Amino acid sequence: MTETTPKQTPPDLPGTPALGELFLPKLITVLREGYTLAHLRSDAIAGLTVAIVALPLSMAIAIAAGASPAQGIITAIIGGFFVSLLGGSRFQIGGPAGAFIVLMATTAQTFGMDGLILATMMAGVILMGIGFLKLGTYIKFIPYPVTVGFTAGIAVIIFASQIKELLGLTLSIGEPGPLLEKLPVLWHALPTMDALTVTVSAATVLVIIGVRHWRPQWPGMLIAVALAAGATAAFNLPLETIGSRFGGIPSSLPWPSMPAISLTRLTELLPAAIAFALLGSIESLLSAVVADGMTGRHHRSNSELVAQGVANIGSALFGGICVTGTIARTATNVRAGAHGPVAGILHAGFLLLFILIAAPLASFIPLACLAGVLALVAWNMVEKRAFMILLRASRADALILLATFGLTIFRDLTEAIVVGFAIGSVVFIHRMSQTTAIESWTPFVDEDQPDRITAPADAKAGPAEQDAEILVYRISGAFFFGAAASIGSVLERIADTHRVLIIDFAAVPFVDSTAAHMILGLTHRARKRGLPVIISGASKIVQHKLVALEITAPLVSYEPGLAQAMRAARAWIDARHE
Repeated sequence: MTETTPKQTPPDLPGTPALGELFLPKLITVLREGYTLAHLRSDAIAGLTVAIVALPLSMAIAIAAGASPAQGIITAIIGGFFVSLLGGSRFQIGGPAGAFIVLMATTAQTFGMDGLILATMMAGVILMGIGFLKLGTYIKFIPYPVTVGFTAGIAVIIFASQIKELLGLTLSIGEPGPLLEKLPVLWHALPTMDALTVTVSAATVLVIIGVRHWRPQWPGMLIAVALAAGATAAFNLPLETIGSRFGGIPSSLPWPSMPAISLTRLTELLPAAIAFALLGSIESLLSAVVADGMTGRHHRSNSELVAQGVANIGSALFGGICVTGTIARTATNVRAGAHGPVAGILHAGFLLLFILIAAPLASFIPLACLAGVLALVAWNMVEKRAFMILLRASRADALILLATFGLTIFRDLTEAIVVGFAIGSVVFIHRMSQTTAIESWTPFVDEDQPDRITAPADAKAGPAEQDAEILVYRISGAFFFGAAASIGSVLERIADTHRVLIIDFAAVPFVDSTAAHMILGLTHRARKRGLPVIISGASKIVQHKLVALEITAPLVSYEPGLAQAMRAARAWIDARHE
């Protein structure tokens, strides 16, 4: 049998774009398209609208995370500016996000505020590394049940963290962090509930819901916060406010400074930084995808992650906290008519104006009001319809969802994502292995063939296909480690009457090292029996993988199609009979 030496070059690939094109900020793209006064007007209106939404949210999220309201606004200003300036999405709005509350609060309690700021800076470096290594594309492989599960779990924890402020409870001991320890403490403190605090928090929720229903284009959160602050100042209500707890908000940005850095500090904060980077990449790219779906545009994921990294480093330098793309504010930006990233830059500018001009007014904002805002944020975070659909979809999806949800609430967010992803991977491998099949192929009746002087390359081999001395196995589907064992057991059942084995890879789009190693072992055993092995129909990618594992002559020969493989097998058998 003639040996065929396969080409080991990979298939032709389309031209790879230059590095600069992949990381070019969308701001430059928008300006190159032509930026007019009408575009600026649209971006200014959208930027102001988003700033109005971001102002109370930024303060509420920062307070819930154990930081000051000023740090929340600083994060929205610095982070929002860099995300829009350098990002790969036209409409992304950066700032503090509710999904980070649990991680940030835990980090601040364990390592102090300096530790939180340093972990934020480290997360920025990690995010830049993920972006420059072009790993952002792989974030999309996180299973949907994992995303729904950990988001719902975070929402439960956020709501539980606001119960004390919503009800005005007085605790005899410090409020525990873990949910199972927190709930008994809150229950025993119920007799200390303050009626005025409950009234303000309930009124805040009702005002926001009412405005959304009757005037959805109005900023319900800002209206509720302004009314609560105005009532507190006018009637001198005995409520805990931003001023009484934090001393108000500074009327200027702080000077940038570096947190204390040491090798020990970096080592102990590394897990938190990785968790920040992982969650930040998921949240920001989900937000960018939402914006793409609303506008028909396309973001550049790796460029977006680099911008997120710069934004986190910048936020940490000014004493801020974690930055990510925020779905609600990004969607608001799109609905408000934004044309491009200038809207996000102006949103940061409007927040800065608030600090410079109206910072003293924030001292009158009741904490019960901000707790009401966060309670609604937590409710809106839960994808309730998706949660119920996934529970009914399949047992595998329900298992992934509930495992991630439960671990987020009762254990740790990072552990929940890792376990959920691992279960999802096992489920995927199982499902993929079920789609991979192998069959013995010997037709009973030949199809009619026209008279030809020369048969085409893909023509059937004729009577030789019915030859009992030739065994043909066809593999279909992705041939990987999940299916290698079952297919290997079939391939090894070769009768002594067979003189040649043909393995047809025409329907195999992919083969991994485990499957290739199984084929290698089979060819060695076949050679000991004096049984030639022919591999037919392998694509360039599959053939390259097999050759890389030394599945070459004299162990096997390669033919471009099954017809050629049948003729080669018949020729080898005839030569042995002579």
